[in-house]
Amino acid sequence: MIPSTLVIHPARSPLKGAISVPGDKSISHRALMLGAIAHGDTNVSGLLVADDIEATAQCLRAMGVPVGRLDAPVVIVRGVGLRGLAAPARDLYCANSGTTMRLLLGILAGQGFRARLTGDDSLSQRPMDRVARPLRDMGAEVSGRGDRCLPPVEVNGGTLRSINYRSPVASAQVKSAILLAGLYCDGETSVTEPYRSRDHTERMLAAFGASVRRESLTAAVRGGELTGGALTVPGDISSAAFPLAAGLLAPGSSVSATNVGVNPTRIGMLDVIRAMGARIDEAAQALQGQEPVATLTASGSRLGACEIGADLVPRLIDELPVICVLAAVAQGTTRITGAQELRVKESDRLEAVATELGKMGARVTELPDGLVIEGVERLRGAEVSGRGDHRVAMSLAIAGLVAEGETVVTDAAGIATSFPGFVTVMRRLGADIRLV
Repeated sequence: MIPSTLVIHPARSPLKGAISVPGDKSISHRALMLGAIAHGDTNVSGLLVADDIEATAQCLRAMGVPVGRLDAPVVIVRGVGLRGLAAPARDLYCANSGTTMRLLLGILAGQGFRARLTGDDSLSQRPMDRVARPLRDMGAEVSGRGDRCLPPVEVNGGTLRSINYRSPVASAQVKSAILLAGLYCDGETSVTEPYRSRDHTERMLAAFGASVRRESLTAAVRGGELTGGALTVPGDISSAAFPLAAGLLAPGSSVSATNVGVNPTRIGMLDVIRAMGARIDEAAQALQGQEPVATLTASGSRLGACEIGADLVPRLIDELPVICVLAAVAQGTTRITGAQELRVKESDRLEAVATELGKMGARVTELPDGLVIEGVERLRGAEVSGRGDHRVAMSLAIAGLVAEGETVVTDAAGIATSFPGFVTVMRRLGADIRLV
């Protein structure tokens, strides 16, 4: 039986140390997928070894792409070219990974065969309509359950036409699916967003030789073949957010995360916590391929409230649950709006955070598109549920480090989807946390 419960006691002494975090999940997915449809080998170093990435690898293998062992120092993906994928003999199982399903839909839209994509119970409740609509506009047949196109999703690919799509949401997954489908079109395909979302796909497409244009809120790609090469995946800032948050909350602490990706479209959390009064230092940046990296150090800080609006949300969407933990013990009232995207993640993260942090004494009011959090002096230990959502479970564990008494987080096995070594890393820093 897989351990799925975390037991946490408050930190009795400052947290200290320098740690490395797993490879960036978003970049790892894209490295495997672009490597698969490129010509020649792609050698990937620093790949995240976690359930979500294994789901992507297994789907690609099912379509005839040789993908090496994910735990190898260098993972070799032997590309088959844009149209070299084979029709899968069975459903493509995406497990709990929305990124796997949405980005594969973009690639499959340009193939000459029909495929069916499935997922676990959680993924089966996540809408795919926001990807299906533009892919249908491009000429693909995409169908799922109901108006929201819930999985299982079938896609029948073929000849596509380029579009200029104005997305109603700022979503890197939507943008990426359209750009990937754009590789199979004549001419230029573009996506314009209301706010700028993470740009890993655009950066990586350029590294693979695609003709990419970026202008303000618009990203565009011209159809054409890709060429494989060597890639190094930086540490995931979304994973680093948890030990760094612990370093901010425990008085006297100093926690460093090395070799972390600090792509400007991903560092909204750093802007927010600095505005809250956090002591966080950033060592000189270096460029690792297409992505900037740095060492981040968080020290124990007195935090104040902040305002987070729709323009900032895409740059910290995955870090919002742990930011809510910081806000729960900050002085003043934090207001988060424009974050309705959190309702269609691995769980409804707005409801999950409001309910579970509320059990620990946090004062959280749920809004249709966000949360209002009134800081309290101290949280109290409680039994809470991670909701099968890796980011909710890890956020509650961080809350337990500054709560009075014991905190038990049930339904926490989902941590393996992005940060399998979370407990080991936190214990190395001195946290009293164990998985049972």
